[in-house]
Amino acid sequence: MDSFILAAVIAAGFVLLTGPFFIPELHKLKFGQSIREEGPASHQAKSGTPTMGGIMIILGITIATLVAAPFSTEILLALFIMLGHFVLGFLDDYIKVVKKRNLGLKAKQKMLGQIIIAVVTMVIGTRMLGIDTTIWLPVLDSHINIGVGYYALVLFVMVGTSNAVNLTDGLDGLASGTVAIAASSYAVVCTLLGHSDLAIFATAMAAACVGFLRFNAHPAKVFMGDTGSLALGGAMAALGILTHTEVLLALIGLVFVCEALSVIIQVASFKSTGKRVFRMSPIHHHFELGGWSEWKVVFVFWTVGLLASITALKLL
Repeated sequence: MDSFILAAVIAAGFVLLTGPFFIPELHKLKFGQSIREEGPASHQAKSGTPTMGGIMIILGITIATLVAAPFSTEILLALFIMLGHFVLGFLDDYIKVVKKRNLGLKAKQKMLGQIIIAVVTMVIGTRMLGIDTTIWLPVLDSHINIGVGYYALVLFVMVGTSNAVNLTDGLDGLASGTVAIAASSYAVVCTLLGHSDLAIFATAMAAACVGFLRFNAHPAKVFMGDTGSLALGGAMAALGILTHTEVLLALIGLVFVCEALSVIIQVASFKSTGKRVFRMSPIHHHFELGGWSEWKVVFVFWTVGLLASITALKLL
């Protein structure tokens, strides 16, 4: 228990202590967020708010994990997955904010990076950690061996989760709060399944995100940017893959799944019929344009995330 407390204190403390110094530096460097014109009109006031605050979160998680968790292959692989996505997110933000290229990394470049991370994960996971090609179905409580299909699943989970968390990061405090809830749930999952080292990693994630809410809750003083959201999504994927609870991850991360599905449905509908299903996607904007305040949307989504996590723990 001391390791969990130590990880939480270091992760949250790092973010809380560095924030007052780091955020003004982002201001000086003019690392401001660009707000898309087609987004909700109320968001235009956020233009110029410093982004790339995810650097604080990821550094906090990394330091806390290295200090509090035992030195193991599992921990090193989890950190590799998170930091690999952190690099991709940082490059994406850097190109957008510093180079003034709105699209950031090209989709092919980002996908190549994620494929490399996934391949390394599969090689180390199967050869050194004994991860097999079965998946656990929570409701049926059964295991199915899907053979080589499992490797495609790992890539899908990694790409899907990182991008889903990235899409969720569209309102003040939405992604950081939802990840804090999901990571807290995974700290319990890891403990119950005997992955105590990963439980410490998950605890550090949750604590860093809670600390970040001090600066990211509405009205946000800083955004995490792709630097933070892609890395946190990668970290969530790492927890699901390394504990072999890939299906359970979809329930714990239900909010992320809904955000990603809303974009897929919107694009598919518009391209095939010329009509939109939602007022705007991702789905949090749909509720905003329906008259909900930003804080109400965030609170409701947090609640959904909490209920989904409780359900997942009951199934486990």
